[in-house]
Amino acid sequence: MPDVAHAHHPALAHHFDDLGQQQEAATLGMWVFLVTEVLFFGGLFLVYSIYRVWYHDAFVAASHELDVTLGTINTAVLITSSLTMAMAVHAAQLGNRRLLMIFLVATMALGAVFLGIKAVEYYDKYTHHHIPGAGFAFEPHELSRHAQIFFSLYFAMTGLHALHMIIGLGIMSVMLWLSWRGHISAEYYIPIEISGLYWHFVDIVWIFLFPLLYLIGRHA
Repeated sequence: MPDVAHAHHPALAHHFDDLGQQQEAATLGMWVFLVTEVLFFGGLFLVYSIYRVWYHDAFVAASHELDVTLGTINTAVLITSSLTMAMAVHAAQLGNRRLLMIFLVATMALGAVFLGIKAVEYYDKYTHHHIPGAGFAFEPHELSRHAQIFFSLYFAMTGLHALHMIIGLGIMSVMLWLSWRGHISAEYYIPIEISGLYWHFVDIVWIFLFPLLYLIGRHA
C-alpha cells in the first residue's frame, strides 16, 4: 500500500505511487541518458585512438605543446568538485539545507575555475597558431599535417566536455535555487542525486581525456 505521507508530497508526480518509486524511475532515466553519453564520447575516443596509432609521432609532438601543469591542476579541481558534489547529496539526504547550499556553491565555483583554466589554455593555443585551419603552424613542419588532426580532436573533445560542464553549472544553479526555496528535503532529494550523477559523469570523462591528450610519450 502506498505510503500516505509520501503520496501527498507536493513533488510527487501523479503517475507514481510514492516518492521511492519516483526516485527509482528518475535514477534509471538518468543512467539511460548517461549510457547515451558514453556512446557519444566513446565514438570520439575510438577516432582518437585510431589516429593516435596511425600518426603516433605527430600526436606525441603535438601533445607536448599542451600545458601538463594546467591539465593536472584542472584534474585536481574536478576531483575536488566531485567530492563537494557528493557532500551536497549527503547534506540533501540529511535535510541540512545550509550545508547543501554551501557544497553546491563550492561545486559551481570549482567548475568555474576549471572553465577559466581551460580558457587560458585555449588562448595559448590561439597565440601559438595551433588552431586548426588556414593559420595553423607547427614545428617540425613535416609533422604539421598530422599534428593538425591532433589539435582538431583536442578542441572537439575538450570543447564538448567544456559544454557539458557549462550545462552542469546551469543544472547546479537550478538545484541551488530549489534548495534556497526549500523544495529539497531529507524526504525529497531526487533532483540533487540525479544532478550529482551527471556531474560525476562529466568529471569521469575528463579523467580519460587528461592522460589521452596530455600524457602521450611523457614517460620518454
